[in-house]
Amino acid sequence: MLKKKTGILFLVSAPSGAGKTTLCKNLRMTPDFIYSISCTTRKPRQGEENGKDYYFLSEQDFEQKVRTGQFLEHATVHHYRYGTLQAPILQAIESGVDMLLDVDVQGAENVRKCGNKSVMDNLADIFILPPSLQELDRRLRHRGTETEEELKVRLETAIREMEQWNRYKYVIVSGSPEDDLKNFRMIMRAEQSLARRLTIEN
Repeated sequence: MLKKKTGILFLVSAPSGAGKTTLCKNLRMTPDFIYSISCTTRKPRQGEENGKDYYFLSEQDFEQKVRTGQFLEHATVHHYRYGTLQAPILQAIESGVDMLLDVDVQGAENVRKCGNKSVMDNLADIFILPPSLQELDRRLRHRGTETEEELKVRLETAIREMEQWNRYKYVIVSGSPEDDLKNFRMIMRAEQSLARRLTIEN
């Protein structure tokens, strides 16, 4: 029977408000992936749990992990630091388990430059584009989690991030949550069916 040789690292990026958080939340409700829990120095938002949504670290703890080489990638976004722990990613790939990684464009570029052959051979990076800047603005305001000044910064950042869409292997133009999930699953099945990823077991 056919079986995947290694796990796939599905990396998802998008500007704030493009639908990435909702997509990843829906994907986490299925047994298809292990979700990569990122580390951050920002404070938890309402409803977020340490060890489930993020590992919320002090600046000192974050820097210690940087110095000891524990991150696959790390970056500063909106004045806070974010990082992806390397060990769980490599363990999932080697065990043949797919992993879902949610990072911004800076983090995605750092993953591409990580120099780890196992990661690069099994990377499927996907960018979520908002249908328009007007819709992006509407979605951000609907969240109600940022001040007017913070909204302005996020929109300016979004415009810069959207210029990076062609750095990714796949692009999804965000529609309804159901459409985004359907389109992601099409990509997932295509990646899982690549001949170079498969082996035959008796």
